[in-house]
Amino acid sequence: MTNASEWRSGKGHRDENFPVASWIIHPRHRALILAFYNFVRTADDIADHATLSGDEKLALLDLLEAELLGKGDSQVEAVNLRGALAERGMPPRHALDVLIAFRMDVTKLRYETWDEVIHYCRYSAMPVGRFMLDVHGEDTSTWTASDALCAGLQINNHLQDCGKDFRDLNRVYLPRDALAATGASVEQLGEARAAPALLQCLQSLAVRNELLLEQSKSLAAVRDFRLGLEISVIQSFADRIVRLLKDRDPLSERVHLNPVELLAFSLGGMAAESIHRLSGRRPVSKPAAGS
Repeated sequence: MTNASEWRSGKGHRDENFPVASWIIHPRHRALILAFYNFVRTADDIADHATLSGDEKLALLDLLEAELLGKGDSQVEAVNLRGALAERGMPPRHALDVLIAFRMDVTKLRYETWDEVIHYCRYSAMPVGRFMLDVHGEDTSTWTASDALCAGLQINNHLQDCGKDFRDLNRVYLPRDALAATGASVEQLGEARAAPALLQCLQSLAVRNELLLEQSKSLAAVRDFRLGLEISVIQSFADRIVRLLKDRDPLSERVHLNPVELLAFSLGGMAAESIHRLSGRRPVSKPAAGS
């Protein structure tokens, strides 16, 4: 039987805006988080594959879902995640939600409004944050701020990679109404440099995304100290990237963090969170039931 991992694109993964199972996270959680990550990356590679047909992609995504739910043992990523979740007594709901987004990537190439993009983020990004919070036993009251951060990270990525997504996949996450508001066109995403109308659109979306990221500022105050550090680092990455996107052209200028910046913002984020904790800020999250 076909193994889904055999269909990895070979083009390398997109640039990540946040670390997954980094050294900050407690070692007891890493195996489960990496199993989730490998499952999600395999599904992402299928959805982005250059030569598979839409029907083939959907069939492979369906196969991953079926085996995650226990209907077969041929897909190593699904089997590994199923076992890791079972060991912790956790349901597969967040992984199932992410599969909805990858099916959307196969069948939906354009988005009409900001709300449609947020709906996509509900399945592509928000489940990742919710999964991380569940792994650490945090209360679901933290989901609102987490959803804002994860959606903001996803939209940052959409803006960073808008040219590549259009050229390689004919996929455009910029809302049609935002493009129309500035007189920009989808075809301008294929140029080496953003036309003035397109640049105005991109930067206006970055401003809107910055407001979204402001809604996630309370998330670092979770119960788990290491998770709080990780969130603070991720938030610092997101804030820096959105500032770059407000001022630069992602078609012709660098809008990603280089290794020195990644290190600097990691240390800065951890220092800021440590100071907040030591100054007596109390976690906002209540213990999750059964944790």
